Amino acid sequence: MDLLKIAADLFLNKLGTSADGVDSNQLTSALGSLLGGADGQIDLSDLISKVSNGGLASLAQSWLGDGANDGFSVDQVMSVLGQSQVSEFSSSLGLDEGAASNALSDMIPELIDQNSSAGGLLEAVGGVSGLAGMASKFFK
Repeated sequence: MDLLKIAADLFLNKLGTSADGVDSNQLTSALGSLLGGADGQIDLSDLISKVSNGGLASLAQSWLGDGANDGFSVDQVMSVLGQSQVSEFSSSLGLDEGAASNALSDMIPELIDQNSSAGGLLEAVGGVSGLAGMASKFFK
């Protein structure tokens, strides 16, 4: 299953009743723009780098590891993704910014967690220790 479809399904699930009327094609396009690379596809490595660069490396590590995922607050979502980008994302879907940012804060950790081991993402950064090493560079 394609990562954008997985992200869209998770987002709609987290959005709950507010998801009524959200067009799934428009949602995948909007998620690709918000979380994607140049090709419009979601780039989990880039997303993890953004979180780590935002001073939240231990948070990203919790999503990649086998234990419980640490929470990703709405303020952290806004900081990592950018207030204007989240606002543009929510308005493009006709959603309240608060509802959209809450759904993103729930969806992103789960998306990374579900796709880290099986998708080879954790191995791509050298395992948990590789992620910790990558993150330590941001704190120097």
